[in-house]
Amino acid sequence: MKIIPRSFYNQDTVDVAKNLLGKVLVRKINGMTISGIISETEAYRYKDDPASHSFGGITERNKAMFGEVGRAYVYFTYGMHYCVNAVAKDEKHDAGAVLIRSLIPKNGLEFMIKQRKTNIVENLTNGPAKLTKSLKITKKQYGEDLTKTSRLYVVDGVNVKSYIIVSKPRIGIKKAVDYLWNFSVPKSYFMNY
Repeated sequence: MKIIPRSFYNQDTVDVAKNLLGKVLVRKINGMTISGIISETEAYRYKDDPASHSFGGITERNKAMFGEVGRAYVYFTYGMHYCVNAVAKDEKHDAGAVLIRSLIPKNGLEFMIKQRKTNIVENLTNGPAKLTKSLKITKKQYGEDLTKTSRLYVVDGVNVKSYIIVSKPRIGIKKAVDYLWNFSVPKSYFMNY
């Protein structure tokens, strides 16, 4: 499978959020390959997006959003969960990232089950904190280059037709709730992959 190049992430964050659907997030750990098809994403931009971590300017936590595209932005939330994003932005925006919200498990199912302590496959990676726990993604992956074979990267997967994509408000935010920047594909679309 072909690794997604850096140029893919050098576009409007909203477009990248849509285009990441169907791609495969790959995690290499202890000689194993764990992966899942990206089935839900959310776009977070900069000054035009009050819900974005970057809205108030650069900090130690969000500096990856202002950095090189195609890198991982991992943050800790609610004092207990990690979330993983792909840094993506065009020349018009100084910061941006795409939150990976959900995966369809592909490789390493036993590893995921062990990490999550559940054997209900539908429940392993159907949320941003669940997928990071399943793939053992932590702050150690902060800044990881997603465009090279590393501990965390993204490869080509399923071609998703634009008319299949569902757009709705982002989840768990209080600002910019009218932005329809949550993108998902019905799980049934991936049944044959």
